[in-house]
Amino acid sequence: MKSILLLSDTHGYIDDKILAHATKADEVWHAGDIGQVAVTDKLSAVATVRGVYGNIDDHIVRRIFPLNNVFTIEGLKVYMTHIGGYPGRYSQGVKQQLKMEKPGLFICGHSHILKVMRDPALNLLHMNPGAAGIHGFHQMRTMIRFNILEGRILEPEVIELGLRGVLPQTVG
Repeated sequence: MKSILLLSDTHGYIDDKILAHATKADEVWHAGDIGQVAVTDKLSAVATVRGVYGNIDDHIVRRIFPLNNVFTIEGLKVYMTHIGGYPGRYSQGVKQQLKMEKPGLFICGHSHILKVMRDPALNLLHMNPGAAGIHGFHQMRTMIRFNILEGRILEPEVIELGLRGVLPQTVG
């Protein structure tokens, strides 16, 4: 079994709350708009990090992380990208990629809107963790924690980090 912390849209921001949750995970997955490598460096100090770059990420982040990340973990095939849409409203080209790859879990970020929903047509679960950062139009900063065992997603939990405008102490 693997414990996963899923976040997105940090836009260069990381704090003690995010890191405290990351220390309890086997892996941290970042669905893009990382903002700066310091964010994933701090996460990598406490857990294995997988991710994708987003539309605001610079050439440094893009050298480290791919646009799309397809992998299998604990028997579950995962497809992660930053701009992907959601069931019924996938971004251009994403639906074709999902049909080709046939993942059990499709992850994206970008919208800053937390969303977890099934796509029965493609037989997958879609997750967007919302935004963990302080920049954007979202009100609540969110992430998702879950476990994976034998191809199944277990115990998914939404983590609310607090209102976007109320800043906790940052990590030096």
